[in-house]
Amino acid sequence: MSGADIILRVLSEQGVDTVFGYSGGAILPTYDAVFRFNARHEATPERQINLVVPANEQAAGFMAAGYARASGKVGVFMVTSGPGATNAVTPIADCNGDSVPVVLICGQVPRAAIGSDAFQEAPVFNIMSACAKQVFLVTDPEKLEHTLRTAFEVARTGRPGPVVVDVPKDVQNWIGRYHGHGTLQFRGYSERLKRVAHGDKLEGKKRERFFELLRQSRRPLLYVGGGVIAAGATAALRQFCERYGIPVVSTLMGLGVMPPEHERYLGMLGMHGAASANYAVEDCDFLIAIGARFDDRVAGGRPDAFAPNARYVAHIDIDAAEINKVKRSHWNHVGDAKRALGSLMEHGEIHLAHAPWLQHVGELKSRYRMNYDRANPRIQPHFVVELLGEITGGRAIISTGVGQHQMWAAQYFPFGEARSFLTSGSMGTMGFGLPAAIGAQIARPDALVIDIDGDGSIRMNLGEMETATTYGVPVKVLLLNNRGDGMIRQWQRLFFDGRMCVSDKALHRKDFLLAAQADGFAFARRVEHVDALEDTLKAFVEFKGPAFLEVMIDEDADVFPMVGPGQSYGGMITGPFIPSRSQPVAVDHPPIGQSAADMF
Repeated sequence: MSGADIILRVLSEQGVDTVFGYSGGAILPTYDAVFRFNARHEATPERQINLVVPANEQAAGFMAAGYARASGKVGVFMVTSGPGATNAVTPIADCNGDSVPVVLICGQVPRAAIGSDAFQEAPVFNIMSACAKQVFLVTDPEKLEHTLRTAFEVARTGRPGPVVVDVPKDVQNWIGRYHGHGTLQFRGYSERLKRVAHGDKLEGKKRERFFELLRQSRRPLLYVGGGVIAAGATAALRQFCERYGIPVVSTLMGLGVMPPEHERYLGMLGMHGAASANYAVEDCDFLIAIGARFDDRVAGGRPDAFAPNARYVAHIDIDAAEINKVKRSHWNHVGDAKRALGSLMEHGEIHLAHAPWLQHVGELKSRYRMNYDRANPRIQPHFVVELLGEITGGRAIISTGVGQHQMWAAQYFPFGEARSFLTSGSMGTMGFGLPAAIGAQIARPDALVIDIDGDGSIRMNLGEMETATTYGVPVKVLLLNNRGDGMIRQWQRLFFDGRMCVSDKALHRKDFLLAAQADGFAFARRVEHVDALEDTLKAFVEFKGPAFLEVMIDEDADVFPMVGPGQSYGGMITGPFIPSRSQPVAVDHPPIGQSAADMF
């Protein structure tokens, strides 16, 4: 069969049911193969591969990312050479930063033309190598099948990530044999996987050392990230937390690992984390990081000032490169989070004197809870997200763009399940929310999927409104419009003496309501007064097809808490409606064996 047909056969073999992508000359043979593949399986539609064509290639990548994030499966997108490939760089970098498994199949000019500055030629291997987990340029057509199968294996194993397969047009047209098995051999990568798998089981002295540190601590704290979700370790994490009585804080990517109402869960930590979570980090004496990487939005520009009272730091991560990269650990383990937690729990029950610490954590949650200006007659975005959480009961998949609306969604929506919050964490890519929501809805057709977006962010991929209605994807688009780049304005108010440069969009003429109607949204409404909000929001959520709701929010609303640049959690700005403690609680390191009652 042709190389293009081999590509489709491997996709089918890997369980791919949807491909997102835009066509072009260099990838046209493979798109034709999609047509032929589906025609051959007309009698068995469940075997067909759904093809979703977005407005541009960047959105195709974000749709594949949303599909992967919501389902846990590998997302697939397919683009042509040249500008098609370069438009795909941002989603590849985004997936690499957030450890999302996707495979990009990219058309390339024929092998004989590579390096000749041919029409729509781009050095995909060189460009993508800097921002992908792995890149393949297929120069030997006999290895096409093995390369594609390997791409899926690399994307989903170890620390998940994006893999790019660059396929010249003549390789797609080549005729050869399909074998149905076989992968490329990567000795280094395979050996690393074997070492991690072999070392997942924590034995003897290493496990005992962890519990020795835990017994010595009086204020342990679990700091968990997206690696827990990627490993399918949320149930194990909750069991570990409850068995040993250890409070939990999560990163932005870790939202959903704990039920928001859990007595030991303090919420999100970091630059815009809950005050209670950040103060708990300040007070803990043993920080246990699992599937988290101490990034700058958590540890800030001063890792030495992060968790300043922690006598010990433990770190579990599947990627050895993350260990000691930012924060020095006293105990660490490279391995899968689920298996590592299971191994630790085989240690059995131990008596830990953490009661005063748990009482303190409860007081932090009660005193420093999230809040905002509830008496303001203008619509507060925090209230919109809170109300949405009440209407949905927290049972929704939420995607976001990037900016203030992203943080309000993270702070005020009650995420109770893993894979229910899809956002661009590491790259912070504006325009992510809408295409990611479309991909998530296709991955989980029975779920309620809502894109909470901002007027600045949604502009970047507004063309995907039409994609949603064209394919009848019942996503809900909730636009919080403050007529500007709100997060930039907030920084300009706080740190640039109020000099508003390029962040004010008041003079822009975009009518999002008319745009939604033009793109075929049968439900398209705008709310400008708080009295109309609840009923309209309920109708929006209950609508059966794609729905668009624009809410004109208070343009002066800010995101708090906020840890300013170069600051530690002790200098966190909590704003006018969340209490603050001017200095961290003085917590001395008690001698080993001292009564826990003497801690505070």
